[in-house]
Amino acid sequence: MVKRKTKFVCQSCGYESPKWMGKCPGCQEWNTLVEEETVTSSRGNWAMRSTTTPQKPMTISSISSEKEPRITTSMQELNRVLGGGIVPGSLVLIGGDPGIGKSTLLLQVSNQLAEKPLDVLYISGEESAKQTKLRAERLGITSGNLYVLSETNLRDIASQINELQPKFVVIDSIQTIYKEEVTSAPGSVSQVRESTSELMKIAKQQHIPIFIVGHVTKEGSIAGPRLLEHMVDAVLYFEGERHHTYRILRSVKNRFGSTNEMGIFEMKEEGLTEVLNPSEMFLEERSQGAAGSTIVASMEGTRPVLVEIQSLISPTSFGNPRRMATGIDYNRVPLLMAVLEKRVGLMLQNQDAYVKVAGGVKLDEPAIDLAVAVSIASSFRDLPSQKDDVLVGEVGLTGEVRRVSRIEQRVQEAAKLGFSRAIIPARNLDGWNPPKSIEVIGVHSVQEAIQKTLGNG
Repeated sequence: MVKRKTKFVCQSCGYESPKWMGKCPGCQEWNTLVEEETVTSSRGNWAMRSTTTPQKPMTISSISSEKEPRITTSMQELNRVLGGGIVPGSLVLIGGDPGIGKSTLLLQVSNQLAEKPLDVLYISGEESAKQTKLRAERLGITSGNLYVLSETNLRDIASQINELQPKFVVIDSIQTIYKEEVTSAPGSVSQVRESTSELMKIAKQQHIPIFIVGHVTKEGSIAGPRLLEHMVDAVLYFEGERHHTYRILRSVKNRFGSTNEMGIFEMKEEGLTEVLNPSEMFLEERSQGAAGSTIVASMEGTRPVLVEIQSLISPTSFGNPRRMATGIDYNRVPLLMAVLEKRVGLMLQNQDAYVKVAGGVKLDEPAIDLAVAVSIASSFRDLPSQKDDVLVGEVGLTGEVRRVSRIEQRVQEAAKLGFSRAIIPARNLDGWNPPKSIEVIGVHSVQEAIQKTLGNG
């Protein structure tokens, strides 16, 4: 006997309730509970499971540790973000805003792998095969090993994968795929969870890498339950502004490589192209001799990136001064301004402050504190910092400059781009040899760093 029951499932966090509620107790969101129908067997859920041969436990020493070769693409930026290439049998989730270029990126990657040659299956649930062909013609994709399937039924998709036995599969997108046994609509929490679980089994059992496209919510997180990000092996976010041509592919989870890795692409008419030296891109439009501009050497995963920090300090016209930040955490700006006011003596309490990371990149590591503080002081005093200075350091509440990680790679990247001085924490001076082309200066406090870069003016 099969019993049908109804339940209410939150579309944001997956919380289940036997009755409808206006506010979800799990994530505190309003009007997110949607009615779904569940099917259970009178013999219990165990009776609905497929009969597979159970595996026996093995000792850790008896498991072979052969390192499988990764599948590398022609895009070195994508290989870096994935940790060196595509791991066979991995399940990778790619999210991003609509129209940012997710489908374009995966279609280009599919074509590169098909030219190796490898059989690649591109499954589109949002476009017909002819629409996919139109985009492929625009990108110059004509490989005979690239197969296109317009299907949303998970059972039919699994049957085509079993028949074709491809070496690489793309699902565009997971919100359009549905499993017949689940009665809720495609894109619901239950459908996304069950479909991803089935695709994970296919990837692991048949050793096929599968890339899944996921839609994002208006807050920027991937739509569906948070469990979705825990199930997959890697989570990549494709970021960028629609009005700019540059795109950033960022890794936030990777079981086979470094997290917070970053790859940069440029959107052109013929598709996405790699930006092999992002530091030059971020610094190419820098104004020379402008007050409020400093350069910081930030780490994105294992890659050092030089970025310009810009600040504008002006007297306020209102009772409460404004604080605005773009590209960095907003709370960091008033904190650093309080340190400058208390420890350096800058009267900033009646000043509006606008801080921006040029180029549209987002920085979230503590090592950018010193560059932001010097940038604010430079704009307030209207004194430009030296154009060949790079600043790195974390700033404490007592005004001290604290050590940061990977200082050697940061300084080497600055020296490679022609900078002559690096202002770093004094505790980072020991244990390595800086390049001869750059002068490394260690500082103990923010006040000392400001004196080194701006003088006593």
